[in-house]
Amino acid sequence: MSQDSALLETPLHGEHLALGGKMVSFAGFDMPVQYPHGITKEHRAVREGVGLFDVSHMGEFRVTGPQALALIQKVAVNDASRLEVGQAQYSALCQDDGGVLDDLLIYRKANEWMVVVNASNRAADLQWILKHARGLDVEVEDQSDSVALLALQGPSSATVAARLTDYPLGEIGYYRFAQGTIAGVPAILARTGYTGEDGFEFYVAAHDAVTLWRALLEAGEPDGILPCGLGARDSLRLEVGYPLYGNDLSTEYTALESGLGWIVKLDKGEFVGCEALARQKQEGVSRRLVGVVLEARGFPRAGYPLVDDQGQEVGQVTSGVLSPTLGEGIALGYVPVALAAPDSQVGVRIRGEDIPARVTRPPFYKQGSIKR
Repeated sequence: MSQDSALLETPLHGEHLALGGKMVSFAGFDMPVQYPHGITKEHRAVREGVGLFDVSHMGEFRVTGPQALALIQKVAVNDASRLEVGQAQYSALCQDDGGVLDDLLIYRKANEWMVVVNASNRAADLQWILKHARGLDVEVEDQSDSVALLALQGPSSATVAARLTDYPLGEIGYYRFAQGTIAGVPAILARTGYTGEDGFEFYVAAHDAVTLWRALLEAGEPDGILPCGLGARDSLRLEVGYPLYGNDLSTEYTALESGLGWIVKLDKGEFVGCEALARQKQEGVSRRLVGVVLEARGFPRAGYPLVDDQGQEVGQVTSGVLSPTLGEGIALGYVPVALAAPDSQVGVRIRGEDIPARVTRPPFYKQGSIKR
């Protein structure tokens, strides 16, 4: 445990300390927000070369049994029946009223499923899924403590990873995965990530995490690899408009209001929240999560008011940053649907001053290296 006995540690905690990581509390874990080279350099390493993240705080559930798919279809909004073995899918859990409980990834294996959830929601998600598993011939196992997750991200990620594995990484498409070995460690090799760049996420046994972490940093030295913390992870995901649970997503907003309509498959059959979401789709939403670009210098932060052209407060920023890549303030936030159309004029109130801004459809940064 860390000095704060209330905080959990990932298997790589000692590596972060040895590298001079600045540690902060995040989702109940003691995590590095940055290393000595700083957030901006870490961010640029991922955009231009390669960076390595510890995301072992995420939760992993194993779902097995004859009705495993039935359970996943019941609790998640996307249609997992469309998945092939070796394919991953972005989805979400919703309440009966359509409010978002969590966003997640679903991986289809040959004889089982893996559901990857946010660390802050791990316990609640598990109880929610178990509640809806009652009466079904299915088993749900929380494997989070025995699994570590490393994310290698950036245009040079495949080059770096290829130095450590014989698996033909070029055969793994976007949102696909394979079982393989990397740095001598058995792993799930997934072409997924949270940065808007090409990259891989490696699921390994917790006891193998240090071996793989060190091997990846060594293999990436010729490409200028940097270990990256939560700060760069946040600025990278925001530049491409990926929402963060607890900021941009919550039970306060439905999946449709949160811009997740593209993963809500109302035609797949009944699931938790489907009636409310179908009704809202028919009636229309009154508010929507949008992207906002500042038209003057400013740093939008979560909680700052969003105002209309009359200076009336109409919403608030849920995530914001001065984009290291674009050099301008960008944000996500909820506004009335009348202001949600691209190029609508709004303002961000920063220290009493209304900075002009325009609504845009994310991603803000469109030149990522993802090979879809």
